Amino acid sequence: MESPISTPVSHRRAVIAGLAGNVMEWYDFAVYGYFAQVIGQHFFPSEDPTSSLIASFGAFAAGFLMRPVGGLVFGHIGDRLGRKAALTLSVLAMAIPTFLIGLLPDHAQIGALAPILLVALRMIQGLSVGGEYTTSVVFLVEGAAPHRRGFAGSWSPFGAGAGILMGSAVGAVLNTVLSPEAVFAWGWRLPFLLGLGVGVAGLFIRRHIPDPQPHAESKPAGSPIREAFRSEWRTILRIMGFNLMFAVGFYMIFVYVATYLKEIVHVSARSALDINTLSMVIMLALVPLMGLLSDRIGRKPLLLGAALGLALFSWPLFWLMHHPDFYLMFLGQVGFAVFIGMLSGVAPAAMVESLPAHVRCTALSVGYNVTFGLIGGLTPMIAAYLIQRTGEDLAPAYFLILCAVISLGVIWTMRETVREPLR
Repeated sequence: MESPISTPVSHRRAVIAGLAGNVMEWYDFAVYGYFAQVIGQHFFPSEDPTSSLIASFGAFAAGFLMRPVGGLVFGHIGDRLGRKAALTLSVLAMAIPTFLIGLLPDHAQIGALAPILLVALRMIQGLSVGGEYTTSVVFLVEGAAPHRRGFAGSWSPFGAGAGILMGSAVGAVLNTVLSPEAVFAWGWRLPFLLGLGVGVAGLFIRRHIPDPQPHAESKPAGSPIREAFRSEWRTILRIMGFNLMFAVGFYMIFVYVATYLKEIVHVSARSALDINTLSMVIMLALVPLMGLLSDRIGRKPLLLGAALGLALFSWPLFWLMHHPDFYLMFLGQVGFAVFIGMLSGVAPAAMVESLPAHVRCTALSVGYNVTFGLIGGLTPMIAAYLIQRTGEDLAPAYFLILCAVISLGVIWTMRETVREPLR
């Protein structure tokens, strides 16, 4: 039976719908990371700025810790009610809390209730992200032609990266047009308030998309969650393992490093965000190219290349970023952008192709979100803690190397799926 998004026009509409949701979701989620220092001082005041920053990243991590729960909830919805239903609900669960963060009174106004409410809103955002990305990946890959699954799936991380890029760009503009005092006092709230408009746009675009959900005969007879853990637990573990370096690398380089360059290397907020934005542009340009290349040469060679590259070059690239020279810092982050772009472009199709349709949303959401939630979300806080604890400014590089070595071993055991039909 032909997929409802198999024609060129309908597939373009589906790609736009997937992009729109991911842009919104990850814009909203990323602006918190870029303004973590200011948020920490408003909601977690302390005489020690580093303690405030670690507490702020702890609230950032709280959202990620909800991602596995969100993966279960939205994965169940996607497998039982369809991919479109899960995608629509996830947009609402992100846009509303983001807007409320922009309005939230700080610690000076309502005391201890402020950080409690902030963490609660972050947790709702985490539920949303847990369902959005993985469901959109399944949606796009299932509707693609067999020889274009890598390219189709790559548009989901492209949208996520574009959202983070938008957050970085907004941060750079605010730090350019506003004084540091204005950014601290009220300017940091503007990106969160703008998130509501981005969310409404994403919801509007998704209203009329077709739903390439599995045929009725392929839906699970019972609970997709129970069936996924019963029959696909090995695949879930493999998805967790090869995404370990992806989770740590992405949030270390494109969320934490903006703060690292300001706090450790002592460059201006504007320069740090400029470097981050330019590097993100390069990474985004690589993502669809890597997805397309994986359709030709396979998923596994590119995944192995990215893992080996991060294992060998994380320390030298961090060393470059540690130098207070714009071009050296930029070169270091671009090196990371290349390896992370390889992972981003190939991982979606590799994950979808490894799972059967009737539990695909659930199993993929669990494997992906456990790693990104429990490890990826904690990465900025772990990086800040490692530097504070060891006194070694390059300590985060060792953490990334360890994760890359683990992922390399997992990828080595995976089979190639590029020529196989979807299960």
